[in-house]
Amino acid sequence: MSAAPRLVNTYAAMEKSGELKPWQYTSRPLGDEDVEIKISHCGICGSDVHTLDSGWGPTVYPVVVGHEIVGEVTATGPKNKEADKPCVDCADKMESYCDRAVLTYNTKYEDGALAYGGYADYVRVSNAFAFKIPDNIPSDAAAPLLCAGATVFSPLKHENVKPGDRVGVIGVGGLGHLAIQFIRALGAVPVAFSRSANKRQQILDLGAAEFYNLSDPEDAKTAVNSVNMLILTADAKGMPYNQYLGLLRKRGTLVMLGLPNDEIKFLPMFVVGRGIRVVGSLIGSIEDIEDMLKLAAEKNVRPII
Repeated sequence: MSAAPRLVNTYAAMEKSGELKPWQYTSRPLGDEDVEIKISHCGICGSDVHTLDSGWGPTVYPVVVGHEIVGEVTATGPKNKEADKPCVDCADKMESYCDRAVLTYNTKYEDGALAYGGYADYVRVSNAFAFKIPDNIPSDAAAPLLCAGATVFSPLKHENVKPGDRVGVIGVGGLGHLAIQFIRALGAVPVAFSRSANKRQQILDLGAAEFYNLSDPEDAKTAVNSVNMLILTADAKGMPYNQYLGLLRKRGTLVMLGLPNDEIKFLPMFVVGRGIRVVGSLIGSIEDIEDMLKLAAEKNVRPII
């Protein structure tokens, strides 16, 4: 178990919208609080695509994306260095909001070294963000849970979703299909909304109690004022936010997870006049991810692969 730098084989993008090509880099030395992981699986996330295309700001190329990483620990740091004093966010278990965070890729460490992601054979990360995967969750299924699963579970936990609550989901894709399963796992009622009927049966088979096609006038009328909380995973341009806010009951909560590149526009009366809360949520804390994995193991929450 060497702490020395190692040569890492990756697939990297060399330019905006470029194809991924084989590329090598020399890793940082293994830090006192780090682990080295030999990667067996890595998911494909929307944030990977946005970063490859510089969609959320400048990307430093070559870039190695991939942050839903699963594998085997092959080396650990000596862990004999006194940990830095945590910032306010980390001390409050809000690590995903830390202003000093070094993300999995396209960010820099304090020494100026670039961080590279999981489309590679090895990665070195802080041991605080390395999680033991429950034995009954296969590695390929575990990878998407580490981002998509945590992202939808965290707001359900922090908004105190309880049995009987009606929780809506808009955007039943990579995030949304896991949201439906976690909502049901918590004993709440998952309600799915879409703009076409194409996925109706698949969504109901996932566990949704109800499905509404918002392009159908009758469905759209029935769906008004129907849920306590609405999880918005979509990130398309020009989304009808006024319609989405109308799906909520009074004092309901709209949780924004998707990150469209355009401005959000809605009439304030839809919020003020009905006591609606609009909140954002970014992935999840260390504790959230641990809780999510435990629930996924207990309730058989699995991504479609």
